[in-house]
This record gives sequence, C-alpha cells and structure tokens, in this order.
Amino acid sequence: MYLAWHSFIAISLALAAGNAIDVVFAQDSSTFSGKAVYYSKNYKGTTASGVRYDPAKFTAAHRTLPFGTRLRVTDARTRRSVIVVINDRGPFTKGRTLDLSLAAAKALRMIERGVIKVTASVESRSASGQ
Repeated sequence: MYLAWHSFIAISLALAAGNAIDVVFAQDSSTFSGKAVYYSKNYKGTTASGVRYDPAKFTAAHRTLPFGTRLRVTDARTRRSVIVVINDRGPFTKGRTLDLSLAAAKALRMIERGVIKVTASVESRSASGQ
C-alpha cells in the first residue's frame, strides 16, 4: 500500500510538471495534437537515430515515439496531411510537438506560416524501434 501510494504521488507530480502531460499522452495514445515546426533550411546534421538528415525525405522528430514510427500529420487549418517517419528527437521548445523535414513542411504548405497546429495519428509502429 505504501509503495502504491508513493507511485501515485510521483505520477501526479510528473503530470503536473508542464510538458509531462504531452509526453504521457503521446506514449499512451495513437492520436495526439499540438504545434509543429520544420527544420531550418540550412540544417545539415545527423539525427538521433544516427542517419543523416535529408530535407527531401518525409521525416520528423518527436520526443518519445520510437524511431521508425509512421505518423500521419494533418494541418488543422487546411486538412492537408502527410505521412512521416520518426527518425529524430525533439522539438525541445516548450509547446511544440513535432519537428518536420523540409519536404513534409512544403507538402503541408506551411513554410510561410512556420508554426502550425496539427493532429497526428500513428499509422504503424516500428517493430525494431529503428
């Protein structure tokens, strides 16, 4: 009983701490919403999964989804959608849910707006995590 009560308190405190709600929601649900941005046009680097960022591919960064997860991202305003593969971690700016590749951002026609509200749903999860 003592351990269960302390676990409950720890989870409650974690949920009360800012972005913890977003992280828990994303892990436990196949659909979530939030704000998306895209990688800088000048970014040239390696993703957290170890592959080189390719602005021509439909990829994205998410804080907790497994690498290789296929995600349908829909612009809440225009209803345009793309399917991206999670291959990086981020975004690390409060209030943001996804970093999209340049190709995905162009397909969503969000370049001029920069930040958009999106709904995302998991199409498939990677069996290997990669």
